[in-house]
Amino acid sequence: MIRHSQGGVTMRAVRLQAVGRIELVKVTDPLPGPGEVLVRVLAAGICGTDRHLYKGEFPCAPPVTLGHEFAGDVVACGEGVTLPPGTRIACDPNIACGACDQCLRGRTNLCLRNVAIGIHRDGGFADMAVIPAHRAVTVADLDPHHAAFAEPLACTLHGLDLGAPVPGERVIVLGGGVIGLLAVQLARNAGAEVTLVTRHPAKRALALTVGATHTAATEAEARALLPQGADLVLECAGVAETVEMAPRLTRSGGRVVILGVMPQGQKVGIEPFDLLFREIRLLHSFINPFTQTRAAAMLMAGQVQVAPLISRIIPLSKAPEVIANPATPGEVKVLVVPG
Repeated sequence: MIRHSQGGVTMRAVRLQAVGRIELVKVTDPLPGPGEVLVRVLAAGICGTDRHLYKGEFPCAPPVTLGHEFAGDVVACGEGVTLPPGTRIACDPNIACGACDQCLRGRTNLCLRNVAIGIHRDGGFADMAVIPAHRAVTVADLDPHHAAFAEPLACTLHGLDLGAPVPGERVIVLGGGVIGLLAVQLARNAGAEVTLVTRHPAKRALALTVGATHTAATEAEARALLPQGADLVLECAGVAETVEMAPRLTRSGGRVVILGVMPQGQKVGIEPFDLLFREIRLLHSFINPFTQTRAAAMLMAGQVQVAPLISRIIPLSKAPEVIANPATPGEVKVLVVPG
């Protein structure tokens, strides 16, 4: 449980009060407990999951302060923490229990008692946030606008680890959001030829600037570019259309990794005989097991471009409205800057 100051109501936070109700409110300043750090939030990304949470399409624990993609500076430490104040960090939001069957198998992303910051406990759409010190990944003097991409990059890295593209392979990325455009860069860094498929012309143009070899607006256009299909298809849109499309664009013996998040309970139509007869491997990628530190290192080294992915920067007061509404056409990443 996060402790709070007795000094009065001074901090602003964007709280999901209930499904369909999100508000900017004043709350008491949090205090770091043993093993925790207090972070002044400098930048926080709005994720598609935040919109799913607002609509009740992803499990969470309201009332809760949203925001699981954020970076900031440590301002105070709880007992037992030696991280110096002023240290810049990116939050790794998933707190695995370390004791359940999945954790003991090394599958911490499947932890039966996982607590996600910004979903199950208060997150980064606030002036300040308290997180466990072991979830604070140091990022030196990295621009906080870039450091806020550590979590989505870490999730994308896990998907690429599962898909394992190698030099010379052909990869199709479905979806031109932040995960898709990060996937384009990671696959290209691995030496693959990469085609991004999205209906949005601005996102296709952006994909070419960050490393895509080709782009396509439709399944038919992608098929024309790769008549035999791709060795690896990365589904990054999280909609039924692209999930169903992914196996059709995969060559025989190829593999599909689903990174996109669809609403809980929604179903899609896939033909098992086709997967069997062509031996298509259908994989799913969930969050970021042991990849956040790698993501931070890549950002610090400039191995991926994230500045072009920032569509707009908004103050904390605008976050409820943005989360409660669909993304605008062509939007990739909206950053919330509390200050």
